[in-house]
Parts: sequence; C-alpha cells; structure tokens
Amino acid sequence: MNPWVIAISVMLATFMEVLDTSIAAVALPYIAGSLSATNDEATWVLTSYLVANAIVLPASGWLSLRFGRKRFLISCIIIFTISSFLCGASTSLAMILIARAVQGAGGGALQPLSQSILLETFPPERRGVAMAVFALGVVVAPVLGPTLGGWLTDAYSWRWAFYINIPVGIFAAFMISRYVEDPPYVKNAKPGRLDAIGLGFLAVWLGCLQIILDKGQEDDWFGANWIRWAAAILIICFVAFIIRELIHDKPLVDLRVFRHRNFAIGCILIGLFGASIYGTITLLPLFYQELLGYTALAAGMAVSPRGIGAICAMPIIGTLTAKIDNRWLIAFGFLLFGMSSLRFGKADLSIGQWTLLWAIVISGFGSGCIFVPLSTTTMAGLPNEEIGNAAGLYNLLRNIGGSIGIAIVNTLVIRHAQLHRTELSHNLSPTNPQFQGAVQQAKEHLISQGASAPDALSRAYALVNGTLNGQARLWSYVDDFRYMALVCFVCIPIVFALKKAKGKGAIGAGH
Repeated sequence: MNPWVIAISVMLATFMEVLDTSIAAVALPYIAGSLSATNDEATWVLTSYLVANAIVLPASGWLSLRFGRKRFLISCIIIFTISSFLCGASTSLAMILIARAVQGAGGGALQPLSQSILLETFPPERRGVAMAVFALGVVVAPVLGPTLGGWLTDAYSWRWAFYINIPVGIFAAFMISRYVEDPPYVKNAKPGRLDAIGLGFLAVWLGCLQIILDKGQEDDWFGANWIRWAAAILIICFVAFIIRELIHDKPLVDLRVFRHRNFAIGCILIGLFGASIYGTITLLPLFYQELLGYTALAAGMAVSPRGIGAICAMPIIGTLTAKIDNRWLIAFGFLLFGMSSLRFGKADLSIGQWTLLWAIVISGFGSGCIFVPLSTTTMAGLPNEEIGNAAGLYNLLRNIGGSIGIAIVNTLVIRHAQLHRTELSHNLSPTNPQFQGAVQQAKEHLISQGASAPDALSRAYALVNGTLNGQARLWSYVDDFRYMALVCFVCIPIVFALKKAKGKGAIGAGH
C-alpha cells in the first residue's frame, strides 16, 4: 500500500480534531447568546472538551491494543462526527456540554493513533517526511481555526463551526477503513483487563488540572478555597496514578517508556513548545481585537500567515531530518520562534494589520522546524510496540503545556496591566507640566467642538485615562511576548541533551 494514501487518510482525522479545538473558541460569545448562557458558562464548552480529550489521550495506546487500532480509530472518528452534529444542533447549554465532552473523548485518540500509524507506515529514513505531514494537522490547524471559525460564524452561524466536521469525518472514516491495516503486534496483543483504578486516578487529576487552569484567574488562583482543595486532590491522584501504573502488570499507561532519554527530554521540550505556541496563538488575536479594535475575522486574517510559514517549512524540514543532525534543526526552530516573539514584543498601538507579517511568518516556519525533527528524535530508538503508548503521552504533554501556557499568558496580561497602570500613573501628577499640558490641549480641542468647559475637562481626563489603560495593557502584552522568547532561548541548550539521532534509521531502527 502506498504510504502517502495512508498519510492523507490519518491526517484528515488529525486536522479535523485539532481544528475543532481552536475553531470553537471564536464562536463562544455567539454560543452564549444563542443558548441564553453567560460568557463564563460558555467557556465550559471548551473545558468539557479538553478534559475528556486529555483523559483519553494517554489511554489511547491500551485501548488500541484492546479493540484493534483500526477499529478503535474508526470508532473514534464516528463518535467525533456524530457528537459534532449534536453540538451544532444543541438547543441548551447542558446539551452542548454533554456533546462536547463526548466529542472530546472521541477526538482524544485521533492524534496519537494517527502519529503512530504514520511512524510505522513509512520506512525509517522517510519518517521525517511522515512527521512533516502530521505536523500540517497539528501546527497549521490551530492557526486556521480562528480564521475559519470567524468566517463561518459571521457569514452563517456558530453551528457551522461544528457541522463542518461531518463531511470530513465521513471521508476520513471511509479512507481509513479502506487503506489502513493493523500490524501483527496489534492483532496478537494481549493488553489484559482494563486498569479501572488507574483510569479513575488519571481522570481525576487531569480533570482537576484542566479546571484549575481554565478557571484559576477568574477566582484569584490559590486565593480561592476550591482551587486549594482541587490542587490537593490533583497532587494525591497524580502520585497515586504514577505508583499504580509503575507496579501494575498490565498498566493503562506504560510510564516505563520514560526510561528512554530522548523520549523523556523530548516530552519536556514539547511541553515548553506547546506553552509557547499556544500562548502566542492566544495572545496575538487578543492583541489585535482588544487593543487595535479588530473584528474576530480581521484578527484571524492578521495572524493566518503563520500557517504559510509552517507549510513552507514542512517539505524542507521533512527532507533535512534524514540528512543532518536533528538537534540543530530543533535549536534553529527555537531560535526563530524566540526572535519572532521578541519582535512581537516591540509592537505598539500604531501598528498596521501587516506590520508583524514577517515575524508571524517566521514564527510559523520556526514551529515547523521544531515540531517535525523533535517528534522524530523523541521517538528515536523506540520499538514499534511502544510507539502507540509513547505517542499518547507525547501528545498529552504538548496539550498540557499548551493549557498551562494559555493560563499563564492570560494571567500575566491581566495582572501586569494593573502593575503597569500603577507605574505609569505616577507620571500623571497634577504638578507634572506635561500632563497638565496634555489635559489642557485636549480640553481646548473639545471646547472647539462645542463642548462646555466643565464637560470638556471631564472628557479630557477620560481620554487621558483611556490612553493610560491602553498603554498599560500594551506593556502587559509586551511582557508576555518577551517571557515566551525567554522560554524558547532556554530550550536551546536543553535540545543538545538529546542523543544525536538522524532521520535515517532513527525510529524503530532494527525492528
């Protein structure tokens, strides 16, 4: 069977699942209005999906061995597609929350199963190319999501953000049923009985983590009693889960895969990369909408060139992974991403829609330089029997890193805006001649427009206050972008802790 046909088949499922993670975020205000819910209640549309998705991700390896990888993958696509229809057809908040949880459970296994199928389908020297194909779904889809979601919501309805999955899901299920087959080790696998206790611990600690990250800023993090209790439960269940999986004969998630140095370091790097890229994907559209007054669609269009950069990187990096030391490609990717983040940190309130164009394109190219060789190097040396379990853990850590990154950048934007407002307001003293001159100039302008003197003075102070708030908010974004650049630069020396693993024969060599 032509491996490219299989690659297209599994990439459709991956692209659909990752796209839906970001496409729904744009439609949240419309979902809230349509279902008579508050914006806070509507955020559970995202949270319910992410919690269910995170629980299934690490368990996907065991489930694929228990039910057969092909059958399990097709079942997940069918579940995802049907629940997508139910999300679009929802008439109440409760209905869409249940449908999104089921959708998240169905989508949780799509990424790791697709990745493991690709790695096993291509010969070792071509697995860099396979990861480049997989990266098109994982890296490009979150960039296209806000743009496509904004267009569908504005032009049609938020419901089409979910209905769009139906034809893709049907086609993906058909292609996989026709062209994908299980390898012998999957057909002959004996994974044992379900580790229900391990699954319970996994569900509780991941659920607590996701809810804390999603709602922490709203409730002042550890200033809230419920967050302290949730954090305690998280730690207890996390420790219990690790102990359970290490001592169990047939664990739900085989944590022994972390004995491989490249896999352990690769998981750390993909977590940090997930925090950086999802932080950027979250911040840039907010920057354009909140500070520059762009619509959701215009903001999505402004950041969409990142997808162009990633697409341009894939064929180049996919070829180079088989020819040079992957560590240099990964380090170069982190350097590019860090430099582009520094460029974002130089933005001001007078920039145009395309001022940051090249920085956005370069960040996309950098993400391609990281994702493809890092995936290839992380899985280097793993036997095929361990790739499915390893892929679930690897994708889980990327998603957890992304959730932590989003929570951190949102918190920093809010808290640093308050900090910078306090710092900047020190310059607005009544004894400061520049401040008084600005107020007087604004007052005179408003009087010339027909305002009375008292009203003009009040509005002049309001204008100054608005400028103060805008500048404080701007500096909070600048802080975030610079912190993300720092994270990327810190990752560069960590990259060289990986063992050298060229694409040729790197993954599954000798198996």
